[in-house]
Amino acid sequence: MKASDLFIKALENEGVEYIFGVPGEENIDFLNSLKNSTIRFILTRHEQGAGFMAATYGRLTGKPGVCLATLGPGATNLVTPAAFAQLGAMPMLLITGQKPIKTSTQGQFQILDVVELMRPVTKFSKQIINGNTIASLVREAFRLAIEERPGAVHLELPEDIAQEDCAEIVYPANGSGRPHAAADVLRQASAMIEAAQRPLLLIGAGANRKNVCEALTTFVEATGMPFFATQMGKGVVDERHPLYLGTAALSDHDFLHCAIDKADLIINVGHDVVEKPPFFMQHGGKQVIHVNFLPATVDAVYFPQLNVVGDIAYSVEQLAKLIKDKQHWDLSYFKALKTTLEQTLAKYFADSRFPMLPQRLVQLLRQRLADDAIISLDNGIYKIWFARNYKCYAANTLLLDNALASMGAGLSCAMMAKMLNPDTQVIAVCGDGGFMMNSQELETAVRLGLNLVVIILNDQAYGMIKWKQQDMGFANFGLDYTNPDFVGYAQSFGAKGYRIESDEHFQQTLDTCLTATGVHVIELPVDYSLNHEILNVLLKEKTCKL
Repeated sequence: MKASDLFIKALENEGVEYIFGVPGEENIDFLNSLKNSTIRFILTRHEQGAGFMAATYGRLTGKPGVCLATLGPGATNLVTPAAFAQLGAMPMLLITGQKPIKTSTQGQFQILDVVELMRPVTKFSKQIINGNTIASLVREAFRLAIEERPGAVHLELPEDIAQEDCAEIVYPANGSGRPHAAADVLRQASAMIEAAQRPLLLIGAGANRKNVCEALTTFVEATGMPFFATQMGKGVVDERHPLYLGTAALSDHDFLHCAIDKADLIINVGHDVVEKPPFFMQHGGKQVIHVNFLPATVDAVYFPQLNVVGDIAYSVEQLAKLIKDKQHWDLSYFKALKTTLEQTLAKYFADSRFPMLPQRLVQLLRQRLADDAIISLDNGIYKIWFARNYKCYAANTLLLDNALASMGAGLSCAMMAKMLNPDTQVIAVCGDGGFMMNSQELETAVRLGLNLVVIILNDQAYGMIKWKQQDMGFANFGLDYTNPDFVGYAQSFGAKGYRIESDEHFQQTLDTCLTATGVHVIELPVDYSLNHEILNVLLKEKTCKL
């Protein structure tokens, strides 16, 4: 069997549905083998778009997404998506081409050591030097990509290896069970929880698995323990729940941190230190129990007193059964603070000024979207407002990146979410800066016939950095730019474009776009004038009544 044919057969054996990519001449044999496959090839307009789509496929399905690029610049363009998947714990396989490794007449043209380039941003990176090793390497790559902690893996297929004859063989795509936490550790954890007076549950990114969602909901119901989430843990338990306190969108100085400071024990389920810290541990301060698939990575702000290592769902289920003595728990402060939190977050929900406040946008979207609707965020200051103010009713309904936090990913991630959930409302919310970094994927979305709404928040600046600049007392410098005509730009790709002129106009346009077919791009002027006043001044000056 031709080696490139075997590669495709091995991918089919793993259940691969899509390969996203931008091929080059070094991928021609692979592409020709893919032509007659059950796997659907999705041509994107930039390798980053392909990588972000593959990573999001991994995030939403738990199975590795696959992307393809050529050597040299094609491969280097996949470095950012590889880091996006690696830090975000999204299983993904990157496949890159290479010049012939046995004989080559092109000197060093476009040749980089891509295997070494990918090594720091993947779990596994290897060049294939013999066609007979393809099947085993594909199986090993998929095993490693899925295994906790999930992430990116990379295989390089040189031109001459792709053309080799090799043995036709594939290996069974066997899953592997996760070990359970030791019984004595679970008893120790339950004793610590029972001994606490003000325990608090924190839900992190690692808890974002379907079976963990069910187990954590049961835990909250069984114990009556209040909970909050990290940015990437949003929606694991329905945030309409009366025991939900909020999301730690900031590391400190938010109203939520009054509750965190009051707690004497935090049960930290699924937290990953790649996320922006939801709170800072202090020596001699509150105790923390780390419940995760892997032990905690200790650093200056996170050093838990107990690790409960094993399958998270099993650990949470067992703790819910073991915890009995809780009559002495005093949760009154948390319940009282919830009212203050809700009132604070809702303050500008009805403010119809124009340009629009991000808080108002959050509220209008939550009012109009279905319970299972998906919002894909790019990266910018608006991400903080969505993390704090937008209530998620289910896991993975607010796709944000609090790990690499790369700009330019929002549109591609939304496209993947829509492909996987064609009957679900999907909206991409992008800043004008992030949108322009991969805006060419509008053509891909139109070509794929997706029904998608894209909201571009236009402030003609890199707003997140302007906010930080102001917080540090520096003058505004170097962060303003001009934008294209977004309506005409959208129309040039075959999408429909809208320029919003008022609060009422936005509501009418959004209602129209949510029920229409095709790709709809809404340019919404945004008012960030309260960012500094609220996030830098008000929150830091607040007083916690502990």
